[in-house]
Amino acid sequence: MNNFKTLFLMLVMTLILIGIGNILGGTQGMIIAFVLAAVMNFASYWFSDRIVLSMYHAKKIEEQDMPELYSTVRNLTRQASLPMPGLYFIDTPMPNAFATGRNPDHAAVAVTSGIVDLLDSRELSGVIAHELSHVKNRDILISTIAATFAGAVFILARMAQFAAIFGGGRDGRDSRGGVFGLLAVAIIAPIAAMIVRMAISRSREYQADASGAGISGDPLSLASALRKLESGVQRSRAEVNPSTAHLFIVNPLRGNSLLALFSTHPPMEDRIRRLENMARGPIT
Repeated sequence: MNNFKTLFLMLVMTLILIGIGNILGGTQGMIIAFVLAAVMNFASYWFSDRIVLSMYHAKKIEEQDMPELYSTVRNLTRQASLPMPGLYFIDTPMPNAFATGRNPDHAAVAVTSGIVDLLDSRELSGVIAHELSHVKNRDILISTIAATFAGAVFILARMAQFAAIFGGGRDGRDSRGGVFGLLAVAIIAPIAAMIVRMAISRSREYQADASGAGISGDPLSLASALRKLESGVQRSRAEVNPSTAHLFIVNPLRGNSLLALFSTHPPMEDRIRRLENMARGPIT
């Protein structure tokens, strides 16, 4: 099923890029966008995890660097019957974590200095189990490809905004139409990319919470961690690339305007309630 979702995501994002190319440059723009999409499909499969990790200057850590954290990850991977992922550390006060990679054999889990400082060992174990469940459920490739494509769409949309401001457009005989087309790209393309990510991300977070709680055997530890992380992220002033926001366990984007309308995460209250129900018995 996830293979189908991955192919579907690649197809949708490719069509979005080709549509943008058509508006910006007609047939020539479509050809350029198609070539760009083909290159991105290849790169996002093989190298998207490295791209995302490099965005946040993530540093790979070994057991001697952070022995307690490393031991926690190793024990949880054994419980989940997974190979040991690469473990990365991001030096930022924002408390958060994410998993990336194309499959369980090429996976990485990244944690921030903020989350290590904020959570106790039990809560951090719940978070790591959540991220490992993304690996076990094989949905990290979908998320990472979405981040790569969404980043490209945002860049093209920003180019379209500048072109519209300066009177650009592919059809010099109808500059008004060209400007309106560029404005459509600048406004609609990022929203389209957000919708694709949102459709994939909301359900997978519920699933990762549930299966992560099963790996750790302690649903309440993750529920407690989510409460702390939500308030901690709101207090944080760290810069986050919007195209990667859906990768994190807690939405790192603040505000209740347009960004909140297209949040890539389910409501935190619902996630916590489901975990608490797990601790009592079957989810209702």
